[in-house]
Amino acid sequence: MYERTPQIQLEDIPALERETVVIKFVITGPFAAGKTTLVKTMSEIPVIGTETAVTDDTSSIKTNTTVSMDFGKLSLVDEDMIVELSLFGTPGQQRFNFMWDVLAEGMDGYVVLVDLARPDSFEEAAQIIAHFRKISTTPFIIGANKGSGAASELHGLAEALGAPGAPVIACDATDGDSARETLLALLEAALTAQDAEIES
Repeated sequence: MYERTPQIQLEDIPALERETVVIKFVITGPFAAGKTTLVKTMSEIPVIGTETAVTDDTSSIKTNTTVSMDFGKLSLVDEDMIVELSLFGTPGQQRFNFMWDVLAEGMDGYVVLVDLARPDSFEEAAQIIAHFRKISTTPFIIGANKGSGAASELHGLAEALGAPGAPVIACDATDGDSARETLLALLEAALTAQDAEIES
């Protein structure tokens, strides 16, 4: 099982015995779904962000919004491999959607965060999923944020977002363990996809 590298002294790990893999994940989803929060929760470095004050009618939902990206890093290690995760959070507002394609370039997978407390945002989430599936075949996971974690909340969510069969996982963006499990699930899918590509 992967652990955060700060718990292990990297200088004590023989370089030739462990492969280092760099993985790029994009965290996307509708406005106020929790993207910036997830990146901040998981990043080992101070998050590089581009937030600005909200000036339209969505200011009643949150006061600031990402206009370009959020960037954080997370290192994980197991007995065979060191994984360096680069986390890129996208803007949620449609007027900044030109950044989606920019940030998606070279990504190994993506999380689509959905706010279960705002079902009115599901249509927007479905549009985001459709867009990313057009530009990339990399694995993705739907992260169900701001819910109770009950299985009943997750049932039918992928279908409601126009992505039947897509993996759905409860993801509390404010909780390190929950967010970590989401990233680990996506990491497993991404590494499997990379192995399959190498073998083909």
